[in-house]
Amino acid sequence: QVQLVESGGGLVQPGGSLRLSCVASGIGFEHYGIGWFRQAPGEEREFVSCITAAREATGYYADSVQDRFTISRDDAKNTVTLQMNSLKPEDTAVYYCAAVPYGLGYCPYFKYVHWGQGTQVTVSS
Repeated sequence: QVQLVESGGGLVQPGGSLRLSCVASGIGFEHYGIGWFRQAPGEEREFVSCITAAREATGYYADSVQDRFTISRDDAKNTVTLQMNSLKPEDTAVYYCAAVPYGLGYCPYFKYVHWGQGTQVTVSS
């Protein structure tokens, strides 16, 4: 059974940082591409960042988070981490991680098949 569990969300002031983690089980993690998406109230879900399978481990970012967020993976721990710095109120959303097998190539275009339950990030003073 595939399971993705996000953690690390919370309330932070503008300019602050949070570190989100996605822990996977039930999959051959090193062969999977992992993505982060977010959905704000009343908005559609949008791509945030992704990292390809371990053989490449290439990260990609939405323009809105480029230079502020950093994605990384630890295949020994089946974990992908999203370090979020210089947070803005517009980053407020539920953040979801997702996984796709054979995850090599341009991961923003992947059709992700496994999804976590999400973690809330609120940026407010």
